[in-house]
Amino acid sequence: MEHISKRFPGVLALDSVQFDLFKGEVHVLLGENGAGKSTLMKILSGAYEKDEGNIFIDEHKTEINGPSHAQELGIGIIYQEFNLNPYLSVAENIFLGREPTILPGIIDWKKIYRDAQELLDSLNVDIDSKQIVETLGVAMKQMVEVAKALSLNARILIMDEPTASLSNNEIEALFKTIKKLQTEGVAIIYISHRLEEIFRIGDRVTVLRDGRYINTKPVSDLTKDEMVKMMVDRDLDNHIPKVKADIGDVVLEVENISVKDRLHDISFKLRKGEILGIAGLMGAGRTRLAKTLFGAERIVSGKITVDGIEVRMNSPRDSINAGIGLVTEDRKNEGLILDLSVKQNVCLPNMSKFITNGWINSGKENQAVDQYIDKLNIKTPTRNQLAIFLSGGNQQKVVLSKWLCSDAKIFIFDEPTRGIDVGAKTEIYQLMNQLVAKGVAIIMISSEMPEILGMSDRILIMRNGRIAGELSDSEASQEEIMNYALGEAYEAVL
Repeated sequence: MEHISKRFPGVLALDSVQFDLFKGEVHVLLGENGAGKSTLMKILSGAYEKDEGNIFIDEHKTEINGPSHAQELGIGIIYQEFNLNPYLSVAENIFLGREPTILPGIIDWKKIYRDAQELLDSLNVDIDSKQIVETLGVAMKQMVEVAKALSLNARILIMDEPTASLSNNEIEALFKTIKKLQTEGVAIIYISHRLEEIFRIGDRVTVLRDGRYINTKPVSDLTKDEMVKMMVDRDLDNHIPKVKADIGDVVLEVENISVKDRLHDISFKLRKGEILGIAGLMGAGRTRLAKTLFGAERIVSGKITVDGIEVRMNSPRDSINAGIGLVTEDRKNEGLILDLSVKQNVCLPNMSKFITNGWINSGKENQAVDQYIDKLNIKTPTRNQLAIFLSGGNQQKVVLSKWLCSDAKIFIFDEPTRGIDVGAKTEIYQLMNQLVAKGVAIIMISSEMPEILGMSDRILIMRNGRIAGELSDSEASQEEIMNYALGEAYEAVL
């Protein structure tokens, strides 16, 4: 790809970017959110048209005319955000538009389910190809995306944050698949903000910054700090800059709550100025707990008190009224209305603050939104930009802004830095420090051990919908957390 440029209204997303790829290599594409990585890959995969520049495949100048043409050229992509139909089966999603037929117009269902199951089994994941996608968790949906891309027999495979929602075992299975594909000559473009992964599977690294090409180097020639410096053009002395706050009185108490077949006898306390980390494996019940505290799951027993007063969480509105805000792990489907503007997303849960005598005060709205755009360094041309056109990191900041605007006193962060670059992660950690310094209480759910260990004052570990253990920050270690998360299975390994 040579001198690739792409413009959107008010934004130069790519400015004369170059990128090359060799057969059988894993070429890592790095950059902060908004650097242009996904835009460049959407051009290669046919989702966007380039404004300027040239693309050469096998040294032949090529115009890519849409996603179907890209697939015909042997280009497959796994998007950061899922591209699945939730109401179809896993097999139907994998072969959508390419269904095998017995006769014209008659689908060979036995073959489609068999071929899909073989792909899933090759990834070593426990998914039935006949299962409806809507019933799958986030991690399993990601593995379906991987299987779908592999079904294309792609010569060039683009992976945009493929491990963001995967457990360690699933990541290992994916890496084995990547190595296998390399030996078969498949060229892989790998986008990830988990820098430790790059040293395991990457051959070369190309860095973009603010839509511009910065450099390409072999992974073996770089350290983690050098990669970060290339990405952000500044030193980040401490990627997880935890600042101890004064921990005050109990603000939230959860007593023996249960959710049918999901959560069992959950009890804990949360104090003002505290970051309470919640660790555990995929499926342990962490997100279910977050949604329960936010009124999105029905409690069958137990009680929740806020500032000593029992609160019945029958809906998210009850939780918002009680001063609780949820930064969900699935920001696009659950945290934002993508077809609304930054301004509308920030103000929507807080309309009572902006209504005077039955009229919406637009000036007041504009002032509040501009404050958060500036405070959180949200990269958007205007407050009226639609949320769908923002990068993942900036979308996350918009979700944060709406709860900051609500004056919530309890924040629930569910995977707060999933799919976010190192620089944006540090900004979110610093914001969390500012919140607890003001007496806000935070529950932080995370699958990233450095994040849990680095930011938590106290850690709860969940297993099978229960609290399996509790550790103070001084007691906590990766081994201790895994001991509780896996229980006897982990002890047997030791």
